[in-house]
Amino acid sequence: MPNPSTPDLGALLRIAEAARNHDGQPPFSDQSLVDLRTGEREAILIAEVAAAIVSPTEAEFVVAPDARGHGHGTALLERIIAGASGELRIWAHGDHPAARRLARSHGLQPIRELLQLRAPVPELRPVETEHFLPGQDEEAWLALNAKAFASHPEQGSVSRADLDELMSESWFSSDDFLVLRDGNQMIGFCWLKTEGGLGEFYVVGVDPERQRQGLGRRLMDAGFARLAELGIRTASLYVEADNAPAVELYRSLGFVDHSVDIQYALIR
Repeated sequence: MPNPSTPDLGALLRIAEAARNHDGQPPFSDQSLVDLRTGEREAILIAEVAAAIVSPTEAEFVVAPDARGHGHGTALLERIIAGASGELRIWAHGDHPAARRLARSHGLQPIRELLQLRAPVPELRPVETEHFLPGQDEEAWLALNAKAFASHPEQGSVSRADLDELMSESWFSSDDFLVLRDGNQMIGFCWLKTEGGLGEFYVVGVDPERQRQGLGRRLMDAGFARLAELGIRTASLYVEADNAPAVELYRSLGFVDHSVDIQYALIR
């Protein structure tokens, strides 16, 4: 079996980029990369062909496309399992058959499905919104995001350090971070991520006390209008498969299935 090496973050990013180009989706979530930079998670590298980002209870990992089928994934998974404490959860992005086989062989059970949906960007007139104001809106957004995603294990726990890291990304633009306000109160937001010709509805949230007022659809229309303004023709988003109201809204807007991420759990 290959031996672990000292983590090389440059090698990890190269493996991730090769996998993204080959598989059509990134092997690591933005939050995992943020946690790696802030020290909340650690990197594992095996023979510079397999890489993981891990915490004591959660992990994501990938094998370089030209090194698959040689036991690197098995070796990496077994190291992750050995270092975990209690219940372990692992995301498999893209739901590849090899990932399913590897999960089954090590007793991992699927517990969550995250759908990636895509839609053509319609030509819409601009919708009246405001922009997120860096240096002023951070705490208001964090409070609203925590409230809107109180039951979501990842999005609801975004911290100020996480937000600062995301705002330092090359793709971030406050012009693509749309917000709705009622007076001085932020009541909804549509944060767009534009990269590689694809426009992602990165996160869309509405104050739970203001739901059923059409704000979610208004924010989606505002996002579409902004993407059209930028010349982007394809939109994407991620949504929990069991979030029926959100899935229904997105499908009514023309979104269709593109890929699925599966989260597996090892409960000991």
